Amino acid sequence: MTAPTPAAVPGPAAPPPAPAAPPRQFRWLLRLHRPALYAWTGLVLALAGLLLWLGGPLTDASAAGWQQYNAYQADAAKAYDQDAILLYKDVSQYTSVALLVVPFLVAAWAGASLIGRELESGTARLAWTQGVTPTRWLAAKLALPAALITTGTALAALLHHLAWSAGRGRVDTAKPWYSVETLYAGGPVIVALALAGLAAGALLGLLLRRSLAALIGAACTTGVLWIAMFLALPHLWPTATRVSSLREGPSGSGLGVAEGLLTADGDRLDIPRYCGSSHDPSCATLFDRLNAVSFYKDYHPESHYWALQLMATAVLLAVTALLTVSAFRVLRHRTAGHKGAAV
Repeated sequence: MTAPTPAAVPGPAAPPPAPAAPPRQFRWLLRLHRPALYAWTGLVLALAGLLLWLGGPLTDASAAGWQQYNAYQADAAKAYDQDAILLYKDVSQYTSVALLVVPFLVAAWAGASLIGRELESGTARLAWTQGVTPTRWLAAKLALPAALITTGTALAALLHHLAWSAGRGRVDTAKPWYSVETLYAGGPVIVALALAGLAAGALLGLLLRRSLAALIGAACTTGVLWIAMFLALPHLWPTATRVSSLREGPSGSGLGVAEGLLTADGDRLDIPRYCGSSHDPSCATLFDRLNAVSFYKDYHPESHYWALQLMATAVLLAVTALLTVSAFRVLRHRTAGHKGAAV
């Protein structure tokens, strides 16, 4: 007779699955930084409204004012709308400056409020003791702001570019495509700079762990990035070269990179001071002595606009990735002995 099979002894019950952390962290992040969210939304909406106004009614009024001004030059008895011309110029300048300042504002907020204050007050360590790992904490801290900053800055940059395009050729005071206001504020470069500011603020907040120090350090780091990009951007794409006669002087409309004299042997020389052409007999004599035969100018024509934008954006995104990885490595190092520091 077969012996009955003993019933299997039940093992310990499996622990219930932990609640999903990221949604809870996002809701907490929204509550904690609600004032910053309102300020950012207000800034984006204000810039969007001003840029729509600039690219529409203001452009039309300023263009009409310039037509009147050109007619006024021929007939002084006619009047022109000077207020519309000046208002267009002011609004264009202020909106451009506001966009260029965005990366500094993002970096200062990220360093002081998003990261630095949390570490300074101990709120971050409290979160780490409640089942949120430091790595997940930082990822949640950066993900939502990065999405909002990308969306808001991209919208403002697009509207800035459209407003500039609307006034091009119609408004005499419209900036050229290679000006700082147009090249940096009206394309993806400003979006990448804002994201780099966010990453720099996070890194400086983790390194300094003091809100005021992180604010200053993040803003200064962003300034260094801005200057480095300003200096590097003209060299991120091959230039075009235009050769012109000694009587004509250096020519070529666009973002200038280098210019000088070309000798008969093909050597490049610096242009002597106060000698922009051979119209001056003393300059013509000097050019003969230098064996110069023409001027050259290395520059970027307008057709290079998007190539420069995309190359600069790629470089800045690579820098952003490097700063972000450095921030996570610093966090891992600082919390290596902390319970729950694993991912």
